[in-house]
Amino acid sequence: MANENLNLTLKVWRQNGPNNPGRMETYQVKDISPDSSFLEMMDVLNNNLIETGKDPVAFDHDCREGICGSCSMFINGEAHGPDRGVTTCQLHMRKFKSGDTIHIEPWRAKAFPVIKDLVVDRSSFDRIIQAGGFISVNTSGNTVDANAIPINKEDADKAFDAATCIGCGACVASCKNASAMLFVSAKVSQLALLPQGRVEAEDRVLNMVHQMDEEGFGNCTNTGACEVECPKGISLENIARMNREYASALVKKG
Repeated sequence: MANENLNLTLKVWRQNGPNNPGRMETYQVKDISPDSSFLEMMDVLNNNLIETGKDPVAFDHDCREGICGSCSMFINGEAHGPDRGVTTCQLHMRKFKSGDTIHIEPWRAKAFPVIKDLVVDRSSFDRIIQAGGFISVNTSGNTVDANAIPINKEDADKAFDAATCIGCGACVASCKNASAMLFVSAKVSQLALLPQGRVEAEDRVLNMVHQMDEEGFGNCTNTGACEVECPKGISLENIARMNREYASALVKKG
């Protein structure tokens, strides 16, 4: 029956801290509604662990609406699980069958060290943004309304699509080289396509790519796994745009 509740075997990565060895531990959860989300299922698991005096599984979550990008889990070998265009918090248990075994791991990347269990440190993304993912604005009182600058609709649409990136890190987790090119290119593109972002465009792309390399992310593999598993469908076109921006900046900046 489609509405039958699920009994599942979970194999979950447990790691006490960044300097501790990790291991897979096996748990059973029963009577899980197929209409519940994956994180609600994890809540059931944690309640069971707490009731038996065991340490609950640490995992990131905040909005649970597919907006914040914090619910990073590698589920059965796929970032955010078997569905497409959704984050882990939007993944529903109807994607699984009763009796299934589900493997749950953190993102695997040098630049995303494990903090505990399924929680990884993604502050490397923050440092990339700090390196150039912004525009400098005169706030002296003489600011100009951004809506006063005409923008071609095609460019505005592309900038908006790039700006939907939530920085979850699924692109890094999906890439065999742990590349952050899709994330960085989305942040470069959303500003490079707009007139407000052109003023600092050369410095921005050079600084952000340099910081990406400093953080230890790998090179792009050109396999497209990042786009496939991105919950917001960020296009590989952004990587091509960033490469053009980078090459142009190198020429202009010498």
